[in-house]
Parts: sequence; C-alpha cells; structure tokens
Amino acid sequence: MNVVNILRTKVKNLKGTSDRKCQCDSWLAHWEKFSGNNSNQCAVVGCSHDAEVGAHVVKCDSPNGEHYIVPMCKGHNVAEDSSITVEKELINANVNKTCGASPLTSL
Repeated sequence: MNVVNILRTKVKNLKGTSDRKCQCDSWLAHWEKFSGNNSNQCAVVGCSHDAEVGAHVVKCDSPNGEHYIVPMCKGHNVAEDSSITVEKELINANVNKTCGASPLTSL
C-alpha cells in the first residue's frame, strides 16, 4: 500500500534528498497524486504557510526507516535534528512502489 493513513505523527526530515527524482512533476505532485488530496498547506501542526515542497521524512517510531513524502513549507523542510508533528497522510517515497512501479507489479 502506498498511503499511510496517520492523521498525526512525529517525523524527522531526511537530509541529502534534493537529488532524488520521481516520475511525477515534483515530490509535491507525487504526494497529491497518491494521496488524492491538494497540498495547499504545510502539514506541520500549527503551521499556516503554503506547502512549497514534498518533504522526504521518516517516522520517528519507524522500525524499518521507510521514507515518506509529506507537504511542507520551505521553513519546516530545512528543520534538522528535531522531530516535528505532521497532520496529513504520509506517502511512500519508494518510486518502485508508486510512480515507477510497472502496472503488473503495482497491483
């Protein structure tokens, strides 16, 4: 499954991900496509800024370290070394499971 339906979860930003690409127009478009929602506002609880990027994050309590995409403003996307609480779906950042999956393997 590509969507993790968690309304509030603690995440940490992943650094060094700006060179990662997917088949969507952007990582923000990736989030919109696979969540089925608009990314108009930053997902960080209490933030009212526009979402500007699809941020690469990892859940703080994740045993497997899976990477996800969530919409964020640029200010929160650069936050390092601290957990932040987000309030939107986390979309899998593994393109082999999402936009890069072949039609036969994504079923």
